[in-house]
Amino acid sequence: MNKQKVFLLLNGKPPKKLPELSGYTVICATDGAYQYLKKHKIKPNFISGDFDSLENLPKDIEVIHTPNQNFTDFDKILKILFDKGFTNIDVYGGSGKEQDHFLGNLHTTIHWQNKLNLTFFDEYSRYFLADKSIEINNCKGKIVSLVPFHIATNITTEGLQYTLNNEDLTLGKRIGTRNKAITNKVKITFKTGNLFIFINH
Repeated sequence: MNKQKVFLLLNGKPPKKLPELSGYTVICATDGAYQYLKKHKIKPNFISGDFDSLENLPKDIEVIHTPNQNFTDFDKILKILFDKGFTNIDVYGGSGKEQDHFLGNLHTTIHWQNKLNLTFFDEYSRYFLADKSIEINNCKGKIVSLVPFHIATNITTEGLQYTLNNEDLTLGKRIGTRNKAITNKVKITFKTGNLFIFINH
């Protein structure tokens, strides 16, 4: 997998504090999020979208017009990044504001799970779609939530206060929110389905 990292800003709630951007190979945004970068005098490598909300397009950066309304701006910019050869993407602005967009972003993440490595960040947590077997470091004392989308089977955990031992989680029946890491390293395995992991800052 390509280890070059991408900073991607979506048009959800913008971050109160940006990460150190010098560690990213590419900085990009959807058209609605571009104004935030412009306000903070950050020049992205490119922006994409239908640009209905931008009156004056920038002249000094790459502008990729993606008018197809059958896909979300998030899905379209992920395809651009994938076609450019980038697979390791940190996503900001993926939650907040209209929550249907947040749920749609989770859906899009599942669609791209076999091609891209996506990690979301907001002011409360980082979250991502888990591999079937995963080890997470620097967790002790943090709140860890396991949310199936919509089911994940045979989940086993190590390092959490409330352990799961070959158990299933299903939306509408049982999910694993607000658990707590009691060790620095947390291990999670499961057999089938999709499982999002949220780790509070």
